[in-house]
Amino acid sequence: MSAVLAQLDHVDTRRRDTSRQLDPARKAALGQFMTPANTARFMADMFTSTTGRTVRLLDAGAGVGSLTSAFLDRCLAGPCAMVEVGAWEVDHAMREGLASTMADYKEVAAAAGRRLDAQVYAEDFIEGATRGLFAGSRCGFTHAILNPPYKKISTSSEHRLLLRRVGIETVNLYAAFVAVALDMLAPNGELVAILPRSFCNGPYYLPFRDYVFSRAALRAMHLFERRNRAFKEEGVLQENVIIHLVRGAKQSDVRVTTSSDDTFSDLVEASYSFDTIVKPDDAQRFIHIPTGGLQSAVEASTVARQTLAALGLTVSTGPVVDFRMREHLCKMPEPGSVPLLYPAHFVGVRTSWPLQGFKKFNAIDLNDETARWLYPADRYVVVRRFSSKEERRRVVASIVEQDDFNSTYIGFENHLNVFHTGRRGLREDVAYGLAAWLNSTAVDEHFRRFNGHTQVNATDLRQMPYPPLPVLEKLGAWYIKHTAAEQQEIDRKIEGVL
Repeated sequence: MSAVLAQLDHVDTRRRDTSRQLDPARKAALGQFMTPANTARFMADMFTSTTGRTVRLLDAGAGVGSLTSAFLDRCLAGPCAMVEVGAWEVDHAMREGLASTMADYKEVAAAAGRRLDAQVYAEDFIEGATRGLFAGSRCGFTHAILNPPYKKISTSSEHRLLLRRVGIETVNLYAAFVAVALDMLAPNGELVAILPRSFCNGPYYLPFRDYVFSRAALRAMHLFERRNRAFKEEGVLQENVIIHLVRGAKQSDVRVTTSSDDTFSDLVEASYSFDTIVKPDDAQRFIHIPTGGLQSAVEASTVARQTLAALGLTVSTGPVVDFRMREHLCKMPEPGSVPLLYPAHFVGVRTSWPLQGFKKFNAIDLNDETARWLYPADRYVVVRRFSSKEERRRVVASIVEQDDFNSTYIGFENHLNVFHTGRRGLREDVAYGLAAWLNSTAVDEHFRRFNGHTQVNATDLRQMPYPPLPVLEKLGAWYIKHTAAEQQEIDRKIEGVL
């Protein structure tokens, strides 16, 4: 085993040397960043088992072989007689390092009385693998370990067309690599991959999420809580997740681990039901990754158990997309126009409108083409879809009052979420109670625990738990008189509710 560990250290040195020699522009074009040794070891350890008479490993976008090396370390330490590796790498410089890594490991395997057969493919993985899927070959891998490239796929590209031929619809190469690799696994084959967290949320990745969950069980996830730590040597700033899938397996509880960085020194582990990770009634199938081993105050509450629908309330994304309606927009209010509200119009709980010198627009013409996108002037609660860097909370709620405007209609721009009742306004006590609830630290912490993305979607707000109406009404009666309350005052009030 010591010889194997020494070999892995040698491979990690090769990774660093090769990375420094690569042209940064080409690295960006390929969308590939090589995996550090600590993360590679952690990923290899996520597999349930690496033993068997013959183990067949797939590594797509293999770089110099860091992930394969970590896998072989574990595999060759166990009772495995034969290991076959299929590794894809398009970059010539990295492929040279990969060939050297495989040659070195063949010697290690032979010295241990094992057989290692490694095939390095110099072709594009998507092109080569999809051709193999058409022919029914190049399948039957028992394991796949991936750090796939992060690069968008245009709708008219050759990659997009090839993927559609095998029933895969996705917008990024990393999701494509995982989907194709999953189809190349044998029944009960395992896949471990490190991915940007973006696939967990958003409509563009829904086909990918559907594809994965229809073919595999999610066994485990690991989240790096600091965005700049998983690939710190590469200067990559994004939230990264490691997932463990088992093809054709029955879904059960999901093991969730978190750490600040790739030292894994502060590793926290917990187990959750799959229904906690992917809500059964969520048509978008968003993947929520709870952080920390303990329940949030909202989760633990016996009071906050209502859905928004059970309260008779609805939340929708603001329907006015300004670039599509530019000809109808006004810098300042004009005769025949109505207020158009952007996130910038909200300071604290209330509305500040119109804004002088605003770069966007303050009003929208009321006519036959715009009326369908407008709301009747009334009382609403709005939550910004994006919070500013200066704000401590991700969920920030404000109140729109009809009395703030001399108008019959109001326009809500697309960067706002609007709480309403069938496109009508809310009762005063309910609106203020809802705003107080949303502006609490407890709710913000609950949101961050299950939603890693900075965007606050209407779907996220729809799925959150809420207190029953009598509690919201009582909370609202207090907040009407205390809208200038400090955060600590709001939090003390919410603690009493919880």
